[in-house]
Amino acid sequence: MHRTATTTPPVTQLAGLIKLMRPRQWIKNAFVLAPLIFSGEFVRLESVGASLRAMLLFCIASSLTYVFNDICDVERDRRHPVKSRTRPLASGKVPMSWAIALASVLLGVLIIGSLAAPACSLVIAAYLLLNIAYSVVLKHQPVVDIFTIAIGFVLRVVAGAVALHVPVSSWMFITTLCLALYLASIKRRQELGSNGTGGRKVLDAYSISLIDRYAGLSAMGALLFYSLYVLSARPALAATVPLVLFGLFRYWFLVESQNDGESPTEALLGDWQLLATVAVWTVACLWALWPRVGLP
Repeated sequence: MHRTATTTPPVTQLAGLIKLMRPRQWIKNAFVLAPLIFSGEFVRLESVGASLRAMLLFCIASSLTYVFNDICDVERDRRHPVKSRTRPLASGKVPMSWAIALASVLLGVLIIGSLAAPACSLVIAAYLLLNIAYSVVLKHQPVVDIFTIAIGFVLRVVAGAVALHVPVSSWMFITTLCLALYLASIKRRQELGSNGTGGRKVLDAYSISLIDRYAGLSAMGALLFYSLYVLSARPALAATVPLVLFGLFRYWFLVESQNDGESPTEALLGDWQLLATVAVWTVACLWALWPRVGLP
């Protein structure tokens, strides 16, 4: 039996509200900073500020979508063996009225914050609409659900480019899409492996072997397009290709051997080798591109 909100201490409810926003997932919004790095604009303080503002807005927007999704899925989550204990709404740690109030506050903050970065407003609006459609309809559609998750990452990159008033590189677009499809595919694979088809309705349409093929194709595409970008437009980044390859290998190792991957964020934060690879890749890119400018 789930505990009701009236028996839950206020401190626990407050902690539940914070957890409802999933701040650990904000690391995904680092994709907003990709155009800052590859355009060479990181040498300008004004551009750094614009990118950080766009990333902050995406943190608020993503938290809003998480709260909305949990509100929509509360009954289904209460029947889930894990989410019934870990999700604040499903476990009864946070009352529904508090969740709705939190969503309203986040939406208000996002609207006010958009005034400081009006160029990103349309992209963020598209991200919110996409996630509403995902929560209501698209997550139940095979293949479409994976692409919807991936497009959310692409929109983060688009927001970063719009914030800097630089064009979105076609190389960056397709590489981000492939990488995001890889992560989304692995997420579905681990959900299917851990909870069977009971975790999500859409999992009935998948098999692990099918999703493995999706993930392999996406990983190959991400590596191929990134390598082509480096060889054709940014030869100075050649040393970063092995880092990307190692990162893909390491992530897949975590999926197969450690049963990670259902949450890319938890896999990244929980493995020092993967975290170090991302850090070294970032530093290597900054070093190689300093002070070059212009997206090809």
